[in-house]
Amino acid sequence: MEQPRSRLLSLSAVLLLLLLAPDLAAAFNYADALAKSIIYFEGQRSGKLPPGNRMPWRGDSGLTDGAQHNVDLVGGYYDAGDNMKFGLPMAFTTTMLAWSVADFGKYMGSDLPHARAAVRWGADYLLKAATSTPGTLYVQVGDPGQDHKCWERPEDMDTPRAVYSVTSSTPGSDVAAETAAALAASAVAFRRADPVYAARLLRAAVVAFELADRHRGSYSEGALSAAVCPFYCSYSGYEDELLWAAAWLHRASGNASFMAYVRANGAQDGAGNDDYSFSWDDKRIGTKVLLARGVLRRDRRRNVPGLQLYKAHSDSYICSLVPGAAGFQAGQYTPGGLIYREGGSNMQYVTTTTFLLLAYAKYLRSAGATVACGGGEVAPAELVALAKRQVDYILGKNPAGTSFMVGFGDRYPRRLHHRGASLPSVRAHPARIGCDQGFAYLHSAAPDANVLVGAVVGGPDARDGFVDDRDSYGQTEPATYINAPLVGVLAYFAGTAKY
Repeated sequence: MEQPRSRLLSLSAVLLLLLLAPDLAAAFNYADALAKSIIYFEGQRSGKLPPGNRMPWRGDSGLTDGAQHNVDLVGGYYDAGDNMKFGLPMAFTTTMLAWSVADFGKYMGSDLPHARAAVRWGADYLLKAATSTPGTLYVQVGDPGQDHKCWERPEDMDTPRAVYSVTSSTPGSDVAAETAAALAASAVAFRRADPVYAARLLRAAVVAFELADRHRGSYSEGALSAAVCPFYCSYSGYEDELLWAAAWLHRASGNASFMAYVRANGAQDGAGNDDYSFSWDDKRIGTKVLLARGVLRRDRRRNVPGLQLYKAHSDSYICSLVPGAAGFQAGQYTPGGLIYREGGSNMQYVTTTTFLLLAYAKYLRSAGATVACGGGEVAPAELVALAKRQVDYILGKNPAGTSFMVGFGDRYPRRLHHRGASLPSVRAHPARIGCDQGFAYLHSAAPDANVLVGAVVGGPDARDGFVDDRDSYGQTEPATYINAPLVGVLAYFAGTAKY
């Protein structure tokens, strides 16, 4: 997914001003955006919905998932606008929600319980997936080919709920290691709020990691290839997930064996490569920023030696993003200033990058450190300013003057590539809407029947153009892994904004 980019050592003053200059306009209501970004996950829930679910047009769904294998796989999240439960993006979503709570929970105020509930909804499902059958990790529910031939509400779905798993004989180190990372990160998020639950999560994380490490192979290159590709193929391989999981397991447990694993396997798992993309597929730079935290810890008793390489590569990543810095890579912003990686669901790269900017700024500030860019330095405040520009673009400060978060502001996308949002709810239309009947709603120009509050869509193209059309799924489909990093980002700005 990584795109080649040319290197320039300077940038026009216009773009520099656009991206880094102080924002003199009135601040957005980041607290409102934070609340909505979390509510969105309640609209993506599968399973038996709890009392008080704040997306009232949603109902129970997927209540027999796993039954044909005598295993309970009810729950979890639908990944995007379909009715599938894909394990790799769901686990990454849970990891990023947990990281948001772990690092930025103190800024969430009254939304912290809701954020923890979002983490728990994903973690509870992953717990079942990882521990229900010894030696087996359940990684997907639903037949994607059949699911995508229908346009129907989750509450109505009658497509096959096939169950897919990885084992020692059908390995899937990528999805197993990401599941381990998600469970470990969730343990960190619940360490103080629910230590018993956190300990259970950590034990399951170790089990998933052992399956990933001892029985190596990519889940998209073996028996599961037809089920997971081209939807969530593991293009980056599985080495990045192994290192990512080990880093999270060390943070969650403090067990030195996981750091020994990082040192022993870092070189072959991509530690020596500069990389510029962070997503549900590619965890390399996210791992480096997480490990750089160990270099920057003020408490030297807990500082982990031997991680300077990860700090250096994290610096290189940041330098590539900051206009005017040595190492800046031009051509990765739209004319309006949005980070741009690729056409399909580009906003996922915006939110992950923005999260890393803020997380790294936090770690740098805690150590009184800066980013080294060639012979110069970049202060943490510049990372925060750049992150704020991305957030403000998402919320409406962009050439189109539209918010890309549904329900935020007066102007936002009204025609999502999302089954539940586009079809009338069960409450409004109790009669079943069949597989083929639903396509009339997909291709309709009418606004969505339901507001998927807080959903952030795939976003504009490389020239800031956006078409509010359900058939333009690369622009109008929301996804859990777009929203998850944004939760932590919005929490930071909600907690530090001066209105």
